[in-house]
Amino acid sequence: MSLLLQGPAALARRALRRPSPLAGRTVLVTGASSGIGEATAYAVAERGARVLLVARRAEELERVRARIGPAAAAYPCDLTDGDAVDALVEQVLAEHGAVDYLVNNAGRSIRRSLALSYDRFHDVERTMAVNFLGPVRLTLGLLPAMREQRFGHVVNVVTWGVQLKAPKFSAYIASKTALDTWSRIAGRETFFENVTFTNMRFSLVRTPMTAPTEAYAGRGATPEQAAARVVRALEDRPLTVGTVAGALGEVVNVVAPRASDALLATLDRVFADSAAARGTPGPEGRSAG
Repeated sequence: MSLLLQGPAALARRALRRPSPLAGRTVLVTGASSGIGEATAYAVAERGARVLLVARRAEELERVRARIGPAAAAYPCDLTDGDAVDALVEQVLAEHGAVDYLVNNAGRSIRRSLALSYDRFHDVERTMAVNFLGPVRLTLGLLPAMREQRFGHVVNVVTWGVQLKAPKFSAYIASKTALDTWSRIAGRETFFENVTFTNMRFSLVRTPMTAPTEAYAGRGATPEQAAARVVRALEDRPLTVGTVAGALGEVVNVVAPRASDALLATLDRVFADSAAARGTPGPEGRSAG
């Protein structure tokens, strides 16, 4: 029967029966011990991939590895430690050869106003270390093998804040914007070797990273919903995955920048700093990475 004569449901079932492009491939996922990273690890394993799990917390990482089984390997690593990242790259390449797909998911989110940040330059340093410097160092380590085999894809979990420029997220959004921009440029340099990049500009997702902010309670997508979008990006390799709201915000920032400033400044006053931002002990919003 011609595909044109089949209904949407039949076409969908046919698509599901097709082998995933991930089958038999090696996929490295950072921040794999919880949240989006954990859900992504399960999803790519179900599609037949070999999954390399990276995160700081060895016990949680082992829990995820055990649940997946022989198709997974765990590599505890703090991405803010440059020597540890270099050692990770060396070990992974020695044990698995080239990584076919890399998901830079591990991150730190800090929601804190400037008024509470004058003596907290370390917030900037910490977010840049986890959200930009770590992923870039890891990507640079894995890129030569990808380019040599003439195949590779990198998915970066960033944020719609790259487009919206939301108040109280100056350190976080700046670090994610740096990764977003670096990857776009890198993709142009690796274009002819079939090594590509996707920037996932997510809106709110319910993960341990967002838990310290009371206003987020019960809001946002589930990690499983976010992971489904990551898997789709791994398989289809789009340049950017975003939201309608993010795209509209980006347009408004360009065509009516002062009006956009006034709107977001008003929202900044309406939504106060969280209790964590005002001084609850412990780091705010560190993810599984």
